Formats: sequence, structure tokens, C-alpha cells
Amino acid sequence: MTATDRTQPGGRRRPTARLAAAFGRLSYLRKALVILGVGVLGFVLLMVFRPRPPQQEPARRVPLVATAEADVRSGHLIVHGNGAVRPRSQITLAPQVAGRVEWASPALVSGGRFEAGDVLLRIEAADYENAVAIADAEVAERRVAVLQAEEERELALEEYERLRAREGIQVAADSSEMGSLIFREPQLQAARANLRRAEARLDDAELSLQRTRVRAPFDGVVRTETVDVGQYVAPGQSIAGLWAIDEVEIVVPLTDDEASLVAGIWDARAGDEGAPIPATVSAEFGGRRHQWAGYVDRVEGALNEETRTVDVVVRVPDPFVTDTDSGQPPLLLGTYVDVQIEGAALDHYVVVPRAAFRDGDLLWLLEADSILRVMPAALIQETGDSVFLGADVRVGDRVIVSPLEVVTDGMRVRVAEDPSS
Repeated sequence: MTATDRTQPGGRRRPTARLAAAFGRLSYLRKALVILGVGVLGFVLLMVFRPRPPQQEPARRVPLVATAEADVRSGHLIVHGNGAVRPRSQITLAPQVAGRVEWASPALVSGGRFEAGDVLLRIEAADYENAVAIADAEVAERRVAVLQAEEERELALEEYERLRAREGIQVAADSSEMGSLIFREPQLQAARANLRRAEARLDDAELSLQRTRVRAPFDGVVRTETVDVGQYVAPGQSIAGLWAIDEVEIVVPLTDDEASLVAGIWDARAGDEGAPIPATVSAEFGGRRHQWAGYVDRVEGALNEETRTVDVVVRVPDPFVTDTDSGQPPLLLGTYVDVQIEGAALDHYVVVPRAAFRDGDLLWLLEADSILRVMPAALIQETGDSVFLGADVRVGDRVIVSPLEVVTDGMRVRVAEDPSS
């Protein structure tokens, strides 16, 4: 096509031809800038005049929650604790007299059981029997001396009375020093004192003879023994370690908050037979859990220096009584046990999982199966995975146990059919 083809009639060029000619005369840089500018302009026009999508309000997501039923209760609280079983008393057995051991009880071995008053050991008694015989003979001799002194006193009085009648003496027998000497009062008193001394020696000899039989001071079990037949023992020598088993003790450490829940705990006195605070002791034995009835005996007089807790002493009577039918075993010393102490009685409280208790004073209560209500709650005690609360919760109410990022009172929620989800 020639130049005349790109012209309009009358010899004038078309506009596109003029633009093309002008663009051709530009440098490469300017050509690039022009192309870029045209592209940007086209993009802007497309964005300005593009069709608008219809606007819709986003759907609200209702949170999914897991719930648990609140356990509404009334009555006594239970304060939980634990500790190791220890004997009520433990002593070191020692003889009070010296001698050779001629017999030892079959129960005088480690683990041997005995009852109060049982003879555990006999020491040769021949020397002590002889001492009793000598002391008894001396007592008989002193009794004769007292009789002689009394007879001599009577004779002296009779002789004085005859003298008074014969000589006409008007002065009666008196108790002056001279008169008592004349009537042999000092001799009689000395004879009676010698008799008392001899009787005391006889009592000592008989007591020593009794002590050749070493008896058990209480119902118990032998922890250790260090004596055999034929061995010579001395007074005060340790021959066995004994533990009492008529009652056992468990020292249960409680925090001050837990101790405050036990009504009358500070009034408990050791050995008080009034109205004790009941307690239940339980332990695993043979794959089964067994229980023993006990009571709070006393509270230690000071805080435990290491744990800063209140040490409550719980006693269990007759711990070694067994029941063949039920398979109840003895409560062995050293067993680690759980202890439940009867606490104060409350008219209304609620037990919920620990996860349901929020910020130390709140519960999220599910209302009408879809509404979350924020309810104040006061902590009473914590036990394992449960908390005991004072809250206005009714029987059948459910509490929310799952976490939520944002919570408002009255918000809608969905309840998960499977709480594990």
C-alpha cells in the first residue's frame, strides 16, 4: 500500500496513521513507557467498571461445647487425706533383774504376736526364790521380837502398878522420856521398825522373783528380738522391740483450709471417749479395696515445719481383726492408706469437674440446652479431679467443661453429643 492509500480524500492523513507515524518516531524508551501507561490505564478502567458481587452477611458460628451434670448434694463434707500406718506405741523390752534366760516364748520372734500379760521370757529364779525364803524367815524373826517387846512392856506396866499399890505412890505412868524408857516403849518401837524393814525386804524379794517372768505390757507384735535361751541378761538390757496393735495411728497432713472444714477438730483430745469425729481408712490388698472404721484422736500442737500443714492423728481400733468370709485382711503397719474424715454438714453444695470451675469463682451453666449463663461460685474444697462449690445450682443442671476463647453471658452454644469430640 502506498502513502496515498493511507490518506483521506482531499489529501489528508487518517488519525490512526498520524498516531502510528508519531509512535514510530519515538525512542525505544518512550515507546516502552507509552505501552506501560496504556496497560495501567486499561487495568484501572477494568477495575472501575467491573461488576460488583452481591453482598451477604456472614453466617454466625455457634460454639460447640461439652457439658457435665452437676452433682448437687447436702450433708457432711468429706475431707480426704493419706498417710502411713504406725503403731500406737512402740517400746524396747528390757528385764528388770539379772540372770540366765531359761525359757523364751515362741511369740518372741520377729513378727510374733502376743496379748497383754503373756509371759515372753523367764529368767532362772532359784536365786530369787532363796532371797524370798531368807526375807520371809527374817520377817518371822522380827515378828517374834515385836511380841517379846510387847510382852516386856506389859510386864513393866504390871510391875509398876504393883509398886504403886504397895508403896502408895500416887503418880500414874506417864509418857515422859523417862517414863517411856522405864516402860520399854523405845524397845517396842525399834522392834516394830525392824519388822517393817524385814517386810519391805520380803516385798522386794517377791517383786524380784515376779520380775524373772518378763510379761507383755500390751497386745502387740514383736518388731525385733535379740535374746536366746541360755543368754545372760542384765537389768535394762534391750532384748526386743515391741509394737502395740490394739490400735494403730495414721498421721494425716491437712492444709489449714481442709482442717477448717472438720467441725470440732480443735476440740479432739487424745483418749477422749466422748463423741469422736468419724474417719474411714481404706487401702488396696490383693487387688481389692478394703475399709476400716477409725476416728480423729487428736491434732498435733504445731504446724509441720517441712510441709506447713496441720497433722491430724487418726486412730483405728482392732486393726488386726480379720474376717474370713469377706476376705478382710489386717491393717498392717507401714501400709500407705487413704483417709476420709467426716467434715462439717452443709445444707447445699455442688460437686463439678475441675475443668468446669473458671477463674477461681465462676461456673458456665448451660440453660435451655443452648444458652450459656455465667454464675458466681465459692470454692469449698478440691479433691482429685473434682471441686466442691457453693453455688445456686439445681439438680439436673449441666455445666460447661470445655474451654471457649470468648464468653458472654447469654451467648448461644451447641452441645456436643459426644463429649470426647
